[in-house]
Formats: sequence, structure tokens, C-alpha cells
Amino acid sequence: MPAASRWSFWLCQFVLVPFVHSVTIADIQGPAFRSPLEGQSVKSVTGVVTAKSSSGFYIQSDPVQDAAVSTGLFVFSESSQVLDAVVVGDEISLSGTVSDFRSSSDPTFLESTELESPTAITVLSTKNVVTPLVLGTDRSPPTQDLSALDVGPDGFLSVPNNQSLVDVVNATVQPTSFGIDFWSSLEGQLVTVPKPISIGFENSFGEFWVRGDWDATNVNSRGGLTLAFGPNGTPDGGPESVIIGSPLDGSVNPNMSVGKTLSDISGVIQYQFGFYYILPLTAPTVLSIPDPTVPVTNLTSIADGCTITIGDYNVDNMGPDSPHLPAAANDIATHLQTPDIMFMQEIQDNSGETDDGTVDANVTLSTLSAAIASQSNVKYNFTEVIPVNDQDGGEPGGNIRPAYLFNPKTVSLVPGLPVGGPLDAVEPVIGSDGQLTLNFNPGRIDPTNAAWDSSRKPIVAVWETTSGRRFFTINLHNAAKVDGGSSIQGDPRPPLNGAVAQRTAQVQVIASLVSELLSMNSSASVVVGGDFNEFVQTRTVFAPFNNILSEVDELADLDPVERYTYVFDNLQEQLDHVFVSSAVASRKVEVEHVHVNSWAPDVNTRTSDHDPSVARLRVC
Repeated sequence: MPAASRWSFWLCQFVLVPFVHSVTIADIQGPAFRSPLEGQSVKSVTGVVTAKSSSGFYIQSDPVQDAAVSTGLFVFSESSQVLDAVVVGDEISLSGTVSDFRSSSDPTFLESTELESPTAITVLSTKNVVTPLVLGTDRSPPTQDLSALDVGPDGFLSVPNNQSLVDVVNATVQPTSFGIDFWSSLEGQLVTVPKPISIGFENSFGEFWVRGDWDATNVNSRGGLTLAFGPNGTPDGGPESVIIGSPLDGSVNPNMSVGKTLSDISGVIQYQFGFYYILPLTAPTVLSIPDPTVPVTNLTSIADGCTITIGDYNVDNMGPDSPHLPAAANDIATHLQTPDIMFMQEIQDNSGETDDGTVDANVTLSTLSAAIASQSNVKYNFTEVIPVNDQDGGEPGGNIRPAYLFNPKTVSLVPGLPVGGPLDAVEPVIGSDGQLTLNFNPGRIDPTNAAWDSSRKPIVAVWETTSGRRFFTINLHNAAKVDGGSSIQGDPRPPLNGAVAQRTAQVQVIASLVSELLSMNSSASVVVGGDFNEFVQTRTVFAPFNNILSEVDELADLDPVERYTYVFDNLQEQLDHVFVSSAVASRKVEVEHVHVNSWAPDVNTRTSDHDPSVARLRVC
């Protein structure tokens, strides 16, 4: 090889893998999300071993003045020879290659800084003690915002999503202002969570979220964190919470529920699988368990021919043979006190999840009605619009759909109207009696509109009370978030909100029908409810309802921190909503969310992953 070529070759190698002498952990971590030494080989890195796992160990050096810079570091190695060479408490010196590593092929996850291919490990001293940084005393997480990159009026819920990437911008972290920055600034360090409170259920890996003895906003009466607007007027993502991973010593975390208090948790901070974790040195113990009693609703039916109660319940893939059907019936009979109309979602067809072409759900609904009747004095009738097989998403073969149960002693479907087919579009019309009605009862809203592709179509009905007062209902189950979303602590900012465009289009289609009803009768009583799969704090999604519908929680002045029907990750959230037209809004409006599932003592005893709700409304 010519001399010039040899020089070019070795220069190329130097650029690709440069070698840096004697750096500190702080030099490796740097003040930004990615390491300033990424890809470089370093030597004489010193620190005390604070914890070990099956894939490496953590080292930590003395703190530095800059709070943006972590002095903890994960050293990756699956070599038993390397792992056996160090003991917790050893102060060591070592060499290796700095890497920013993504824990999964999921490109929405952040990368975390680590030292790979460790060599030249030298034990300098033994039996050293690293005192954990006590969160809430030494350092406290912020309580409002997740990231400076969550620009937009709705903060981390702003649309459009994915306007920038944390790892690409790689800004200097601001740990006192933003949650992701705070946890990044402590990456690899040993910390203690004093007086932790569980704020959710454990996931399938036994991991669970907590908040500790530090300031927190939007704390509800159960001790969890509610997704609500924060002090600055944007949605609060709960940055003061943290997920607890699998214990490093092989012990097993206890089962969790919202409001359990625990012994102090000490562990190391590690970004993995979309979140900043604390990997505990050992499993905590449960110190107290909240009262499992769930209050029964106070909003019972009033037989005055004017007041109606409406229940709303997503019953989680319920077929006629579902083992949780009796529990759902008990919830409706006892905790909801048999509302006049039940808005039901996720009612499966008569063969349940079996994909055999069955689409009718009359057996499912009659079985549920009979189970409720066996525990109450109400025998519900029911109505549905039968879907086209396998066109509405959800469990393959289940053909889930929204449907109504109703008490025929208090309300009735306006008679003389045909039931719509799966592709028939419901429209408001003036009946022969001169009153506003529908062409189908019940019927579907614009079912061939692309907004409903692979999603449930809302079911619309027109009703009469015993006094002949007429009102309209729309029961919906909008597109799920499951596909295309990202973690609230992920790389895309604002985080990806799966199917948000489809849900926005669906709300627009519903709003158009409501507007048509109100254009024909501005004083019409209209109730729209169900599983929206979206938070009202994502204001762009609900913008089509502005000036035509109002949410009952707001009208009833329900405390914002008690507005939740769902527990997911670190927040208690509201996916299920009821909206009413101005005629109903102008009268007394009452609502209660009945937390039979959010307050369950463990995840396996829940009837559904949603809480039901009850609203008491005046339709005349």
C-alpha cells in the first residue's frame, strides 16, 4: 500500500474510533442527552460500583457542581469474567468505548449513555459506600412539563406530533424545568425514593409507577396523579413520577394498585423501553393498602318523566360466555343503580372472539340483561346496529360495537322507525307529527365515511320519556391509540398520539350530525357519550364540538383531579366522556365516575380496564 494510502487509512480509523485519555464519568455523560464522547475509546475512568445486573454494572463518582451532568454510568458486559471481577463497593478504574444505546429496535425510544467493551479493570479500593441521592431532599423533579420540545398550546398532547427529536436536538438538559431532563441528569446514579406511593397497577413485567415524598400536582383523592391542566394552562404529564423496574437482586416486586404505600426504594436510574426507570436494589414492601370500598353512585333514576340517568361503560370485549359478564352486571345493578339507559361499548357478537362470521350480539345483550335483572328490579331491553363482519376493529372475530340497554319502564325508542343496517346512514328528519326524529332508529352515522375505517361506528337513537319528551343519543367508541403511539418520555416531541387524526375526523363527523339536528331544532336535547379514546386536554381533537356541545364534568363542576376513568402508566386519565347540547346544559347536570376498576385491589380483579360513569340529566 502506498504511503499516502496508508496515512489515509489510519487517519480514517482514528476518526472512526478515536482514543481519549483519562476522562471522568461527568466528561462521558456531559450536560446534554447524548454523550459528547459517543463512539470514543476512553481509559482510566474511575468510580465506585453501586449495583450489578446480569448485563453489567453501575459506577458512580463524586458529584459535580453542574446539576445537568450525571456522575453515574452503566458499564455493559455480559461476560461472567468481567462481572465477577467487581463487587459493589469497589472503587475501580477501567477503559472502554462510549456508546449511546437504544434498548429496543423501536426508533421512538431515547438512547442512553453507557460504557461498552470494558477492559483494564483495576480495583483501587474496596468496601466503599456511595450514599444515594435522596429525591425530594437533595433533588426534586419538576411538576408540570416533560420537555422543552413539547411546543404547542396543548403541551405534550399538542397536534401535530413529532415536530422534533430529543436525540437529534440534543439540547443541554434543564433538570429544574422539565421531567425528561431531570431524569436524564441522574442517569446511572444511585437514588432513593422516600415514602413512595403506587400510582397504578404493575405491568406484565412486574414494573409499576410511583411518586415519592416530594411536591406533586394534580394528586387525586386516591393518591394517584390525574391527567389535567397544570398551573401554566397546558396538560400536566406527571413528570414527578417514575417507573420502578425489576429488582437487581432477583427479588420480586409486590402486586400494585393505586394508593398503596411502600418502604423506601433505592436503586439506579436507567433509561430503557421508553422510560426512565429506577432499577431497585431489592423489592420494596407494602406498608399500607387503601380501602377497597367503592362508593355507590348517588345519581339514581327519578320517575318524573323529565329526568333521565345515563350510564356509560366500556366492558372490555364482552361476549355471552365472558367470565367477567356477571361482574359487569353486578357493577350496573349495584354501583350504577341501573340507569335508565346504558351506553355500552365493546359488546362482542354471539360467538365472542371466535371468527366464524357471526355478527349479531342479541345473545350477548340478552345474557347481560338477564344477569342484571337477577340482581335488581330492572329488566333491560336492548338495541344495536349489527355490523359488517370484521370491519370495525378490535378483537379479531369479536365484532365489538356500541349498543344500548334501556329500562322500558322509564324510556322507550320512538316507535314506527326502522332499525338501520350496517351501511345505512342515519339522518335527522321531520316526522309526520311535525317533530324532529330520525330516518332510522337506531342508526349509524355516515358508516361508509373513511373516518370509520377499521373502527366502531357510533349508534344514534331517538327516545321518549314517559311524559312524551323526546331526546337524542349518540353512543360511540372511537379509534384506539394502540397503533403508532410513542412513550411520553420518548424521542418524538410532542409524543406520537396513535390514530389522533382518525379520532379528530370521527369527532368532526359526529359534530356534523349534531349540528344538523340543532339546525332543525335549536332546543333539541342531545347526549353524546362513550369511549372517545382521547383526553379533553387534547383540545384539537374536540374542537369540532366547540359551541355546540359541552362536557358534563365541566358543567357539573367536578373537581378536575377526580375526572378519570382509566389508569395507564403514570396517570389516571379520562377516555370516556359525556357531552350534551345547550338545551340540556342549561338545566341541572350531574355526573359521577364510579371507580370500580381504577380502585381495584389488584389488576386481575378488575371487571374492565375502564371505569363506568353515571350522568343525571334533564331532557325537558
